[in-house]
Amino acid sequence: MAGASQSTVSFVTGFGHRLYSDDFLHHLDACFGDGDFYENQTHPNKVERFLEGALAFEEGAFDGALVWDTLQFLTPQLLQIVVERLHRIVRPGSYLLAFFHSEEKMEAIPTYSFRISDHRTIALVERGRRRPAQFFNNRGLEKLFQDFQSVKFFLTRDHLREVIVRR
Repeated sequence: MAGASQSTVSFVTGFGHRLYSDDFLHHLDACFGDGDFYENQTHPNKVERFLEGALAFEEGAFDGALVWDTLQFLTPQLLQIVVERLHRIVRPGSYLLAFFHSEEKMEAIPTYSFRISDHRTIALVERGRRRPAQFFNNRGLEKLFQDFQSVKFFLTRDHLREVIVRR
């Protein structure tokens, strides 16, 4: 959900999987970027346009999702809708991988392009900085993904909370 890199495409397709890629932040900017980014996320017509452009998939369409760091830029109301949509479009037993910045004192946090190098390494390339809509602790993430089967957290050395969610 943060665009694709050649290394990630090669890694995933090297295992025989198909890959669908889209830049979620691009959709956010296109739908909510004119004026107050976060206030615009409460406008029903803009929210509908965003959901149709970014998450209009059939139920159970995906075996997993690389969500990356995009969810932290959604207001609570839109975030709940997006997580419900993700729950619907991934198959039972599948996994989501998401990252949330853990440094709560920063006004603007880095956004990244994630590149899977190998089975042990994900390289992060900074794309810029944004103000997050909110910060998440472990309890907040458990609540966010409460309809999923399990949620696991890992704190990375880059001050990111890596979250693996099983549907």
